[in-house]
Amino acid sequence: MILNQEQLSFFKANGYLIIPKILDSVLCKKARDLLWSSLPKEANINREDPSTHIGPFTEKDLKQDVTNLRQGYKWQLRSIGTNQLMIDLVYSETLQQIAEDLLGKDTLVKPKVGGKTMGQHGAAWPGGPVDPALDNEGSRGIYATLPYGGKEKEPDYCHTDGHPFNLSLVGLIDDVLPNGGAFKVWPGSHKRLYPTFQMQYDQPRIAYYEHLPFYKGIIQSEAYEEEIKKVLEDTEPVDCCGSEGDVIFWHHRLAHMAGHNYSNKMRLAVLGDFIKKDLDENRAKTPQKNMWLDWSDHLNNAPETYSEEMAKLQKLID
Repeated sequence: MILNQEQLSFFKANGYLIIPKILDSVLCKKARDLLWSSLPKEANINREDPSTHIGPFTEKDLKQDVTNLRQGYKWQLRSIGTNQLMIDLVYSETLQQIAEDLLGKDTLVKPKVGGKTMGQHGAAWPGGPVDPALDNEGSRGIYATLPYGGKEKEPDYCHTDGHPFNLSLVGLIDDVLPNGGAFKVWPGSHKRLYPTFQMQYDQPRIAYYEHLPFYKGIIQSEAYEEEIKKVLEDTEPVDCCGSEGDVIFWHHRLAHMAGHNYSNKMRLAVLGDFIKKDLDENRAKTPQKNMWLDWSDHLNNAPETYSEEMAKLQKLID
């Protein structure tokens, strides 16, 4: 076990867990180098000149390829998701052991070096988002958010991911400032949203047909739509800013968003999902009375109690 009981308890109660300084710093630097090396030499955005990092991307630097997307304030490099470097960084032995502390020992599907990457098969449906689970055999890649500059402040929003997975992580490969585009979570929302789904790890979808284009994509229940509005209204989100190497583990039904970046620094993070070997046989089952049924015994046995110091370390309180 790497996680202690208080960490298990906090995750169980709140649906997320921040582990500080756990990514390899050398690999973080190499990942940053990899991101910047994907730019053409003639790009307007320049690594050495932070003034050029203010978004949105200029027309010259736009790229519509979903495996290396540069659009608006988002830069998402997915083509490197199964590189040896990315597998070593996102699925290190330590990170996989933490995932097993939560999900159960020897239960995980292992990533595949050189395997298929997110976005190889395009969007989940025409005009829709790229599906992280569509034949992806590694991490989601490196996700960057450019500083907003003088852009008007926007309200927060939250959502849950639609693809089937058990657990996910966001890893900071550089320091992320407060209100600097960090991963943002709504604590406890996983317990409220889990029972509103029709399937515990998946969601029903309307197939896309060219002659019937109006209805397509994920179907949300009325109960979900009502509850997530309540979550947005009554729950204070946690801005998971932090230092290079910090990792946020989060539950598959947790409400979250990619934060708005009102800082003067680009947000750089790696994303990855953990999938259990039995996900396919369990994903279509209805939500269970015990929502932790498929998780580790350690997590099932953990009480949902933790200290004030733990809450401070997890940014839940000041």
